[in-house]
Amino acid sequence: MRLKGKVAIVTGSARGLGKAMALKMAAEGAKVVVCDLNYEGCVAVKEEIEQNGGKALAVRCDVTSREEVAALVAQTMDNFSQIDILVNNAGITRDAQIIKMTDQQWDEVINTNLKSMFICIQEVIKVMIPRNYGRIVNITSIAALEGNFGQTNYAAAKAGIIGLTKTLSKELGRKGITVNAVAPGFMDTEMTKTIPAHIQEQLLARIPLRRAGQPEEAAEAVVFLASDAASYITGQTLSVNGGLYV
Repeated sequence: MRLKGKVAIVTGSARGLGKAMALKMAAEGAKVVVCDLNYEGCVAVKEEIEQNGGKALAVRCDVTSREEVAALVAQTMDNFSQIDILVNNAGITRDAQIIKMTDQQWDEVINTNLKSMFICIQEVIKVMIPRNYGRIVNITSIAALEGNFGQTNYAAAKAGIIGLTKTLSKELGRKGITVNAVAPGFMDTEMTKTIPAHIQEQLLARIPLRRAGQPEEAAEAVVFLASDAASYITGQTLSVNGGLYV
């Protein structure tokens, strides 16, 4: 098992891509902290992990709140005594064309999708640096690479994640901490199921593999970057998009 003996925090892991990442990490031997605003969802994922023989902790956390993130780190340490992996996955959308986008829509997306990573990383590295070891994986998006109509706020936040990742790889490498990003494309999740059928068809037509990605495929990329197999990889963005953007 690639993550045996490791402890991983996965934000936004009550459903969708985050849930797949939490389940895959647990299957690979990690003790997983399932973190989300949706506590009931966290508990459900925790129970699924435990039913499959793994160990997990469910924590409700608003990742835009430094106090709650600090409490998340403390609770993780109380239960598992270490933190080896942080997967920054929590994110939201508040779509609108730029002429109609409100300050609230902009601020909510920037705070949840980008500032939260700044907060989570700052708090978690307080534990990682003394051990001279850590794996940080930030979830960005194909929208960061090619933009997306009606998602100025989302694309800006996701592009910011790539800059954050590159910079922190330089700052934290000497501390034994790698920082990488995964950029999913059109994935088969609850969020994409709300896209109108004709738009989905247009997207699928652009994908060389002619299908949506599965959450488990994004999870595989995250597990690889979090594992010792990727110990000499840092500052990189790994696209998981079926060739939609190359």
